[in-house]
Amino acid sequence: MARFIALWMGTLLQLCHATIYTNNWAIKIRGDLESVNRIAEKYGFTNMGQIGDLKRHYSFRHHETANQSKIGNKEVTDRVAKETKVEWLKQQVVQRRVKRISRDFSDPVWNRLWYIQCGDSKACQSHMNIAAAWRRGYTGKGVVVSVLDDGIEREHPDLKPNYVSALGWDTLLGKGTLIISSLAELLVHGTQCAGVVAAAANSSRCTVGVSFHAHIGGIRMLDGDVTDIVEAQSLSFSPGYIDVYLAGWGPKDDGATLDGPGPLTRLVLQNSVQTGRQGRGSIFVWPSGNGGERGDYCSCDGYSNSIYTISISSSTQHGSQPDYLEPCPSTLATAYGGWDREEMVTVGPQQSCSTAQSGTSLAASVAAGVIALTLEANPLLTWRDLQHIIVRTSKAHHLSAPDWRVNGAGYKVSHLYGFGLLDAESMVKEAERWKQVPSQHECAEEAAIQLSRLIHPGSVLMSVHETTGCSSKAPQHVAYVEHVVVRVNISHGRRGDLSITLTSPLGTTSQLLANRPLDNSTEGFQNWEFMTAHCWGEQAAGEWTLKIQDTPSQKKDGVLEKWSLVIYGTAERPYPAHRERARSAEIPTDSDLSEEYSGPCDPECNDDGCEGPGPQQCVTCLHFFLKFKNNTRLCVSGCPRGFWGDRRRCKRCYASCESCTGSRSDQCTSCQPGHHLTEGTNTCTAICGENYYLDHDANMCRKCSENCLKCTSYSICTECKPHTRCVSSCSVGGLFICWWQALFWWLASTCVCACFGTRVCCCCAVHLFTLCAPLFRCDASCLTCVGPSQWNCSSCSSGHSLQRGACAADTECTDGEYQDSNGECHACHATCLKCTGPQSKDCISCISSQALDEGRCVVGCASGKYQSGGQCHLCDHTCATCVDAGPANCTSCDTDKFKVERYLYKGMCLDACPEAFYHTKQRTCEPCVDHCRLCTGPNHCLKCNASYYVSDGSCVKLECGEGEVEDPDYDDCMACEQGCKKCVLYNPRHCLSCIEGFYNFQDGCYKNCPAKTYSVEEEMTCIPCDDNCVSCDEHECYWCESDLFLLGNLPSLGKT
Repeated sequence: MARFIALWMGTLLQLCHATIYTNNWAIKIRGDLESVNRIAEKYGFTNMGQIGDLKRHYSFRHHETANQSKIGNKEVTDRVAKETKVEWLKQQVVQRRVKRISRDFSDPVWNRLWYIQCGDSKACQSHMNIAAAWRRGYTGKGVVVSVLDDGIEREHPDLKPNYVSALGWDTLLGKGTLIISSLAELLVHGTQCAGVVAAAANSSRCTVGVSFHAHIGGIRMLDGDVTDIVEAQSLSFSPGYIDVYLAGWGPKDDGATLDGPGPLTRLVLQNSVQTGRQGRGSIFVWPSGNGGERGDYCSCDGYSNSIYTISISSSTQHGSQPDYLEPCPSTLATAYGGWDREEMVTVGPQQSCSTAQSGTSLAASVAAGVIALTLEANPLLTWRDLQHIIVRTSKAHHLSAPDWRVNGAGYKVSHLYGFGLLDAESMVKEAERWKQVPSQHECAEEAAIQLSRLIHPGSVLMSVHETTGCSSKAPQHVAYVEHVVVRVNISHGRRGDLSITLTSPLGTTSQLLANRPLDNSTEGFQNWEFMTAHCWGEQAAGEWTLKIQDTPSQKKDGVLEKWSLVIYGTAERPYPAHRERARSAEIPTDSDLSEEYSGPCDPECNDDGCEGPGPQQCVTCLHFFLKFKNNTRLCVSGCPRGFWGDRRRCKRCYASCESCTGSRSDQCTSCQPGHHLTEGTNTCTAICGENYYLDHDANMCRKCSENCLKCTSYSICTECKPHTRCVSSCSVGGLFICWWQALFWWLASTCVCACFGTRVCCCCAVHLFTLCAPLFRCDASCLTCVGPSQWNCSSCSSGHSLQRGACAADTECTDGEYQDSNGECHACHATCLKCTGPQSKDCISCISSQALDEGRCVVGCASGKYQSGGQCHLCDHTCATCVDAGPANCTSCDTDKFKVERYLYKGMCLDACPEAFYHTKQRTCEPCVDHCRLCTGPNHCLKCNASYYVSDGSCVKLECGEGEVEDPDYDDCMACEQGCKKCVLYNPRHCLSCIEGFYNFQDGCYKNCPAKTYSVEEEMTCIPCDDNCVSCDEHECYWCESDLFLLGNLPSLGKT
């Protein structure tokens, strides 16, 4: 019965998979743009432009063909194909792509970053060691990650500091700006993934990304008709700038679909690993799939099954298998993705927080963040270097699976988890000292056709192919395996009944395909590629055995029509023998370890060559070199982002600089996310200082106009400098005329001012006045005035007359009374002490226990006002509440009238907390721990001051031991030259003193004095011999240079 239900469901799925044709064609044309447009016009097409980065590939749109149809327009295809310049064309079909996540809930959360750290429990630590990589100083700085999904909500406060608008593209609307407004509530998947990768620290509302200093961008390409053209354009967008492409989607995980990238997308993947990232190869991160509950197998997904992608599996916090997990041998590694109640907190729609629950797309997002940390540690890693590092550093011990095996090269592998859980700290440490692996070779061989190719129901068909690894063809020779691809053509009545295994010469068995109960397809496999990474590091030569088993649901034979084996790897050992893991099948010998390097040198080595153990160990560099924490170095053609060149060494820029001309804070040319370049000073700051405003378009702090202390643009002042004043408006929105009070009154200057409701503030110098009435507070006795005292009245209230600048009562009315038009006295409102009329809003002064607020007497001033001189006055516009005028007297903060969120710091409400402070929920700035310059909480420091390093959230003094010197570029100690007790900063070969047993000579320390010197044991120094003397002591010379001989105690010429 169960088998019948599975067959019925599978049949239903097949019926739902009808092909939908669009009115777009992909076409490859040999010729110039004029020829392309001529062919398009001739057949009724519009040329929509080149497809991504693919040369001579174009997108054509046919307006006489329906946007969507179940029938392809074969007539148009056949006519265009006859053009001699057309090399290839294909009508595009809609490809079903689904986001690989279970469900999400919108709820503000803060402390559930269990995949990074386990919270307050000291005994609990995340096995991915992300926080440990942070403590080593890596936060993703300078690395660019692009999320290929349904778009990113770029204005979310957690994403905005790291979002780069130039990296955004909408392939559905063909625009460079992501449009997410009314759809924001639905299109949240890309935003959630982006938050896991690169939500900013300090300013975070919901979470902190794994690589919280990485740049983030988004390609909106889902939630529309996804075609091969759309995917190719998305995966090839800006390959020279984007480092990591994160995809959180794939073919339907329904247990019946067999699908992968189309011809254009395959070509993009192949080209991008060769040309992306300045030739080092783009990094593509893909989730392995969420179809486990439907019996799916990720080898049937051509994206995660590709050698060019890093396929990531998922695990629960406790290392168990989520029900949605799909097994297959192409999975490279695992990251936390959650299950059951293990919600991952991330950003949500409409600037909210959300808890996204489980899915391999979230695991892939965590992995993309870890990869960004690794690329920061070594920006020169190639796409294959990164896969090697993942294989070598992933940990298996925390993950529970029944199929863990050790392959022939000593690596533990599983079909569920690949090589294990990603370890961020181990990856960055490995990256620091990594040397580029040898070039990739491809050995492709088709297995011989055997007589019996029938696959009988209930039996196993076995085919054996023996290879030498193409040893006779040097360009194709593979000795050490990386990826293995099996390409098969199989016909069968029900594809889901088949299972396939491949066994390597060293006995490692990869399950290429398992039975899929819902797959009722009769199409078999037509040139389908299965990939396994389980043979990584093994020898390629020997017998490879393919086994195909039919678990029958019907009594019909299948046929293995042909199969071929493609092995990718290297001809040389990828790592020095002493750095390899212990192998079960191969143990290095002493001769391997001591073998002298004699191979070619890297092109970045100069004429002095290299000294091994590989081509990157240059004696000296041709251009520049990067120095790593373990005192090794790497020659490069130019310094990467975040570094500058100083006498051939790439040195780190100041922490807040993204690019610079020197290491000082005032030598920045661009800034890290969350910082702004200050005009005229070349410094990067988190908040613009006094007399500066933030120009959002240029990301610069620019100067306000001359008399402004604070402003929101050059001409819009919000606070005046001392000795200037604010004046009210004659005509709101117009120019003010500031007049000289001296003899030359006709000379005038203009100023533009900022509006506050119905008031306008203009900054005029003290020797100028305005035609408008002054805005300072009049004395209570005045109706209007020209100054703050009782002698500066310019008009008086009813019943008072102006006498020498003061208002005096001219009636018999007493306090608490007012005079009407007939000269009679009437009682004021009960709340007034003095008034101009009978109503509560007619007060002009109040009893001592109350204050005057806009004509009314109140017990206490409203929020945003303070009491002074018996009146209520407005706080500075930055304050929510205050105790006096001015911006330095705030007592609490909120969002100001310019919609800027502000935080309380030393009586001021700032738009961002200064360095060494963090934001709180109460909108205050609180200090980080001592010596910390960047933190997310009171006990969570991310970056320390110079000479300190992060340890368990605190900053510990860097104390270099004997034979070490502080390296300010890395906030670490580096080793002096051998024998040095103390050495000079930036030049560890310059010794100031030597350890016991070493001699000091010309700023160096030697175990034995060098040639042409002799030792003085009492002082442990070396003294030079006389000229032309090779060997001597303090008394005489014992050996002369060539062509010289000893004459007495003096050397003489050997020829006369």
